Amino acid sequence: MRTGHRRARGTRWDEGNAYFPPTTFQISNFHAGTGATNVVPGTAEIDFNFRFSTESTPDSLKAAVTRVLDAHGLEYDIAWNLSGQPFLTPKGQLSDALVQAIDAELGVKAELSTTGGTSDGRFIASISREVVEFGPINATIHQIDENISVDTLVPLQNVYRRTLETLLASPSP
Repeated sequence: MRTGHRRARGTRWDEGNAYFPPTTFQISNFHAGTGATNVVPGTAEIDFNFRFSTESTPDSLKAAVTRVLDAHGLEYDIAWNLSGQPFLTPKGQLSDALVQAIDAELGVKAELSTTGGTSDGRFIASISREVVEFGPINATIHQIDENISVDTLVPLQNVYRRTLETLLASPSP
């Protein structure tokens, strides 16, 4: 299995693009055997995921994994689960209004970016013309006792308010 792992890990799934880095393969859990040190396990269970760019599709990644496993003659069962796909929305009124509001309220030149991990925007990207995510800087994100300073709430509220005011005052495309 070690050779297969190196092959999967070393596989170039795609080249990424101007908005996303290349797709990566992550092993999140590997379990084999019963815990006894003198028993050769009959099976192994591996949980893995892809952090994939818009240059790959679920079907292309499934086919690539199957090719790697088949190339090593492995017996396997895979239960695929798609928790979300990457998405890109074009720059437009919403992102322009948000960037302007951030500058006006915070004096910060915002940079539109797809970095930062999985986005909950994936749940509405297929039904919305434009999706953006914006919130306070959070040094404790995804950690025990995640928190933000109360002092960030009023400026955040003002950015949201100004964004909505700009959108409501603008003619629709």
